[in-house]
Amino acid sequence: MYKDLSLLPRQAIRLAALGILATGPMSYARLASEVRQFTSRLAGPSPELMGASIELLRLEGLARPQDGSDDESHPETMLEITGDGHAELIELLGAPVRPPSTEFGRLILGLKFRFMHLLDAPARGDQIAMMIDACESELARLVDLRTRHVEEPGNLIDWLDFEIGQVEDRLEWLRGFSVRD
Repeated sequence: MYKDLSLLPRQAIRLAALGILATGPMSYARLASEVRQFTSRLAGPSPELMGASIELLRLEGLARPQDGSDDESHPETMLEITGDGHAELIELLGAPVRPPSTEFGRLILGLKFRFMHLLDAPARGDQIAMMIDACESELARLVDLRTRHVEEPGNLIDWLDFEIGQVEDRLEWLRGFSVRD
């Protein structure tokens, strides 16, 4: 985790894999494909994200073969999440968020929304509150930047107005978001 306790890229892969496994057992090959598909669609192809190994989940006892066999090397071996894996998933889902101003920030938000239903209602509410705080911080940063450069020539102000509008829309959406089961 970063100093602010937000997730690193390898932890995003772990969150994706554990969240997918929490929805039901699947083969290692399919799990790897699902993780790669979701992360690359939200964050684009990234060596940072592709370097993290799902294989570590088995080595760390966070996932295991569903049939209890020792044959973990076959790509079609069905994996399931363990109790320790579920605990790790809940911890990762509870990690602080950064403003979603980068592809990686959007990936983390996407993962949290994808698996938020695995949290209890108070924890889901906490996540939304954390996301609202991150958006408010991002909005304040952009408004400050706009204020400092309002007299400059060029198109910076137009671009900042566009960015501010997007953050305001996201903030309005989050404030109206209903935490549901």
